[in-house]
Amino acid sequence: MDAISELGWTSYRKGQYDVWRGPSHQCKEDSVAEEVPVVLVYNGVPHVVMLTTPLNLEDFALGFSLTEGIIQHPAEMQSVRVVQRSKGIEVRIGIPEQRCDSMHDKGRNMTGRTGCGLCGATSLEQAIRRPKPVGAGLTLDAEKLAQALRDMPNKQTLNQKTGAVHAAAWLDPTQGITVVREDVGRHNALDKLIGALAKANCNFNEGWLLVTSRASFEMVQKAASVGITLLAAISAPTGLAIQLAEECGLTLIGFARNENHVIYTHPHRLQHTQASVA
Repeated sequence: MDAISELGWTSYRKGQYDVWRGPSHQCKEDSVAEEVPVVLVYNGVPHVVMLTTPLNLEDFALGFSLTEGIIQHPAEMQSVRVVQRSKGIEVRIGIPEQRCDSMHDKGRNMTGRTGCGLCGATSLEQAIRRPKPVGAGLTLDAEKLAQALRDMPNKQTLNQKTGAVHAAAWLDPTQGITVVREDVGRHNALDKLIGALAKANCNFNEGWLLVTSRASFEMVQKAASVGITLLAAISAPTGLAIQLAEECGLTLIGFARNENHVIYTHPHRLQHTQASVA
């Protein structure tokens, strides 16, 4: 059970709302995603406040700590405790003191809003971190990507209720979608997914990532920081995301919808068995 469920927080609420469809009107029940301030506190020192869906917060704490370079290995997260506050949630994280000392250079000491990527970064060096090159990774048939896109909506249980959250999914080349995490923030969903996979001792070199959002710089940065070699997004990438993906060896795919997609970097990992040129 995720620790947050023990505090009584829910990931969505229900209410009665006026629904208009053209000239027709009726009052209907609808589910609305929750958005809660969550402060990450390392060894007693607040580090950053993120607006987050109150779900899978232990996964979020581990994933954020890894992708932000606060810790280098999952074992360095010595403890994590989720605590309810009057206006939000506090996640208390214990890490080695030497890691905590190095956090003074991280610069995140502000609120990270839901749609942001680099809120709280106070220096260019901290914001534009470049991960080391990823490994060889996998080779994927394009039909596997198309199948994953067909399967994805049924895996987004919270979005089915609210229509307001992003998802990040991990795919095994033979099993398809194996883990999904959802959040109102796309980068929060990815951190939750990476945290869940890290807890399970996943080999990030043996699967691939699908996100229901644009492929911003930070999405590529977080994926590459743990060694993910292929990232597919249903929307567009940014120029900086393409540049980083090219530099670190990650295959970046955008506009992945139905049978269509655009490969922006390192196309050798996606095979098209029936490819044709118009």
